Amino acid sequence: MPLNDTDWTSAQALLAEGGLSVILPFHDLAGRAEANLARLDALLRPHGFPFQIIPVDDGSADATADALRRAARANPALDPVLLPANQGKGAALLAGLPRVRHAWVLLLDGDLDLDPAALPAFCDAARATGAAAILGSKRHPGSEVRYPLRRRLFSALYHALCQALLRLDVTDTQSGMKLIRADALRYAADRLLVKRFAFDLELLAVIRGGGFALAEAPVRVDFGLRWGCLTPRTLWRTLVDTLAIAYRARVLHYYAALTPLPPVPPPGQGPRFSVIVACPGDSLVLRRLIAALDAQTYRNFEVLFLPDRLLVRPEVRYRFRILATGGVRPARKRNQGALAAEGDVLAFIDDDAYPRPDWLANAAARLSGPDPIDALGGPGLTPPDDPPAAQLSGAVLASPLVSGNFRYRYFVQGALRRVEDFPSCNLFVRKAAFDAIRGFREDFWPGEDTLLCADLQRAGRTLWYDPRVVVHHHRRPLFGPHLRQIGRYALHRGYFARRVGLNSRRLSYLLPTLFLLGLLLGAPLACLTPWLAAPYLAVVALYLLLTLGDALLEAPTLRQAPAYWAGVVLTHLWYGARFLQGLLAARMPNKVLPFDHR
Repeated sequence: MPLNDTDWTSAQALLAEGGLSVILPFHDLAGRAEANLARLDALLRPHGFPFQIIPVDDGSADATADALRRAARANPALDPVLLPANQGKGAALLAGLPRVRHAWVLLLDGDLDLDPAALPAFCDAARATGAAAILGSKRHPGSEVRYPLRRRLFSALYHALCQALLRLDVTDTQSGMKLIRADALRYAADRLLVKRFAFDLELLAVIRGGGFALAEAPVRVDFGLRWGCLTPRTLWRTLVDTLAIAYRARVLHYYAALTPLPPVPPPGQGPRFSVIVACPGDSLVLRRLIAALDAQTYRNFEVLFLPDRLLVRPEVRYRFRILATGGVRPARKRNQGALAAEGDVLAFIDDDAYPRPDWLANAAARLSGPDPIDALGGPGLTPPDDPPAAQLSGAVLASPLVSGNFRYRYFVQGALRRVEDFPSCNLFVRKAAFDAIRGFREDFWPGEDTLLCADLQRAGRTLWYDPRVVVHHHRRPLFGPHLRQIGRYALHRGYFARRVGLNSRRLSYLLPTLFLLGLLLGAPLACLTPWLAAPYLAVVALYLLLTLGDALLEAPTLRQAPAYWAGVVLTHLWYGARFLQGLLAARMPNKVLPFDHR
């Protein structure tokens, strides 16, 4: 299929009804940004289909943000996103996704080295193949490419590596021009971990793993003699990210297709939700939650806000009540909310979390399906705009060496499954099941959700996890607030392991304590008994190598790898110490600490 930038018939047919959203990341392109946006607008405007342009400034050090603001004032079709710090091309593209209003999304580099006039060929391929993602390929026989030999060599070697590791059956994984259906891109967005150098590869792996078809189209590209971003550092980071993607795909099966959802029931036939929000008072994060609830696509719900004192009434389109509770523990707040609830399903969410627009719709579909589900949980993702220290905290929590088999709590990952424990930041419970066990126990904080799940388990009720029931959950920054929160969880988990059992008496919770005791007791024994020194040092060295490898593969950026590594090690040690404290404790301190909702 050769390039044809004059015949827009297929593009008009494909985009006439659903429209086109274009996301362009910019970084330090102040001198070219306005001209490139004007060129793109002039290309799209004559053809009659609805479109929007979403330029994203990826924390530029020059005046790129000012250039995007000026362009947006002059053209209402522009909807800019300005990131406060450089996060990488992938992060910039994902930051533009919430602004998307149309059925097709064109991902395009802001420098326009790939000519957007090739779009008709992408639309031809979409109509001819029915594929959800059309990838620009420099190796397509119809492509017009001016590309330096050294870049061709690196590109060929990298393509061979990707084919050997992932077998995606495409000829070019790294082209900066892609036309993707919005539903396929949204499917992929929450599962993507790489935000910089191998973002394009992971995007294709996720879309392919989700069962969406891929096709290719020709591009027109003129790189001249430039090296681009090919430096030893970027090559090394790209290799590390690529190996991490292969590990997730081939070993962890992280990109496997999700369990299909049943149809979303009409509001009159599906469950009525009572969303219960326990909070100390008004805050920016609570306001974000209030707005996210207003954006829900499933409208059969009410909201019960349970602050210490009355809130200013929000201007929203849903039915809500504000029940001032005084300064009581979250468990009592939630029980008071459940007592006043009129819905048949209670939807618990923390005030520092906010749901995706399809949160209630997907929960309604799953709870109306054939599986006997009494309670349902879903992942809590780190918000993409959390500060870097909070992003690091979220990455540490999601580490395979920290959360182990419970990583699904932090990713849109895996299939529908039965679980035995789930946090109340994203938890649905049928009101009949909740009332049967008399709700939350009010004598503990935190840990009341662990006890609720244990009581459901004792009563023979079923608790399930569905990866599509998604909220974003703000994280405490690494290190201090993160470790304080981890310590509270560990303290109560250790106490429950001895006093309650069931979902708290698991080897995975005990492992950090055993490791800590081994470190503390093994050191003097290794000094006193020389034949123990070698095994002791070998175990410590192996642990440090494992955690270092985890940091290189899972840290958000290579620069953050040392902090991530320290976060994983300190999380292990502090969790182990506090779990042991809880295991030996006669009683638990349950005072609510003010920093928890700062």
